[in-house]
Amino acid sequence: MIQLRPMTASEYPAYCDYFIDDYSHEIAQNYGHSMERAIELAKQDLLRCFPGGLETDEHELLCIESESNLVGYLWHSIKVSEKSTFIYDFFIFSNSRNNGYGKLAIQALESRLQSAGIEQIKLRVAYHNQRALKLYQEVGFAITGYNMSKKIVS
Repeated sequence: MIQLRPMTASEYPAYCDYFIDDYSHEIAQNYGHSMERAIELAKQDLLRCFPGGLETDEHELLCIESESNLVGYLWHSIKVSEKSTFIYDFFIFSNSRNNGYGKLAIQALESRLQSAGIEQIKLRVAYHNQRALKLYQEVGFAITGYNMSKKIVS
């Protein structure tokens, strides 16, 4: 059984540490930035979305728990006018993977959203993250496009 619960203020610093480290590596790999620049960009994104910490009406950070053990995080933002939410971050700790928690967490999110009148979940997957792509396709997500970039070299 999986439970999604709001992140507490005492858990937020650990999430920030995880997110900045993880997302900066993705930024560096996907966009060719130095790690210093990627870390700066990751911090800026987090601060832009959570300027006052967890106190925001636009974004929700959830802890994913199994039997009261923290197994991951889920960050999403609902757009009521579009009846949709966008998943910004979805992470299952490496020592908790291969137990079905990812699928269960998506199902739990769907149940929460359905009761709130939300009809669609959107997200972005890095091209090299085959594990995540496989999970999302297994739970019914469809590929709707491709993000592309080109580095202009002088």
